[in-house]
Amino acid sequence: MKHLVFEELNATILQEAFALDESLSGTIYVLKDDYATGPLAVENNEATHQQRKDWWQEVFKGSPYENQIELVNDPETMQSIQAALEAEPEEELWIWMGQNSHDVSGYYWILPFLKPFAGRIMVLFMNNLPFMNEKGGIFYPTHLHEIQPKEFLKAKKLARPITGSEWEVDPDEWNRLLSQESMVRFLEGGKKLVPKSIDMFDAEIKKSVTAEWQKLAKITAGLLSKNKSGLTDTVIAWRLRLMAEHNEVEWQDEKNKGWKETQIRLAGANSEEKPV
Repeated sequence: MKHLVFEELNATILQEAFALDESLSGTIYVLKDDYATGPLAVENNEATHQQRKDWWQEVFKGSPYENQIELVNDPETMQSIQAALEAEPEEELWIWMGQNSHDVSGYYWILPFLKPFAGRIMVLFMNNLPFMNEKGGIFYPTHLHEIQPKEFLKAKKLARPITGSEWEVDPDEWNRLLSQESMVRFLEGGKKLVPKSIDMFDAEIKKSVTAEWQKLAKITAGLLSKNKSGLTDTVIAWRLRLMAEHNEVEWQDEKNKGWKETQIRLAGANSEEKPV
C-alpha cells in the first residue's frame, strides 16, 4: 500500500498508526510545498516550478527555513509515485487530507499526475468529521496531525476511490482557480477554494504590532494561536519585512541573527525603549 500526505507531521502520526494496524503499513510519500500560497500557473512545467521556487526563496529570506527550499521537489516525488504504481499494478495509493487549504490545494495539484491510475487512487478526506482527543472529548480536526494514531484505525474506513466525475470536474475547477492568478487559495468548505489577495492577512498581522519592541517569534506565535486559516510563520515574517520597507513598521536585527533576534514595533512609535 502507498500513502500520500501533505505535511511531515502527518507522516509521523501515520507511521505511528502502522504499529497499531499492520494492514495500513506501506510507503509514505510527503508533498512538501504549500500550494495554497504563492504563484501557480495552469501550465505546470519547469519554468513555472522555477518561478515558484524563486518566490519561496524570497519569502524564506532570513528565516530558519532558508536552506530548506532545495529539499522541496514535489514533481520528483510524484514521478516516484507514478513509477511505483506502474511497477506494482495491484497497489493502491491512499491520499490522506484534512479540511484545510494546504491539503486541499495539494490534492488538486497532484490529480494530473495520478489520472492514469484512476480506480487505484483512494482518498480519505477528514471533512468536518468528529474524532476523540487525548482526554476523551470530541473535536473536529482540521489537520491530520491533530488526530491520535489510534483514531487513524477508524479513519481508514473513510477510504473511497476518487470518482469518475471527480476526475473530470476537479482538475477543471483547479484550472479555473489558477486562471484568476491569485496568490492565496482559501478554503471555504468541503473542497471549495476561493482566490484571495496575498495581503489578505496584513491587517491582522499589523494589528499584532505595538509601539513597544516585540520579538518576531512572539508576534508569530500569537497570530498562529488565533488564526487557523492557512497563515504561516514564514508568510507573517515576509509581510512584516515588506511593511518595514514601506515604513509601516520598524524591523530591528542589530545582531544579524535572522528571526532569532529580530524585533518589531510600529513605525514612528514614541517609545523610549530600546531593543533588547
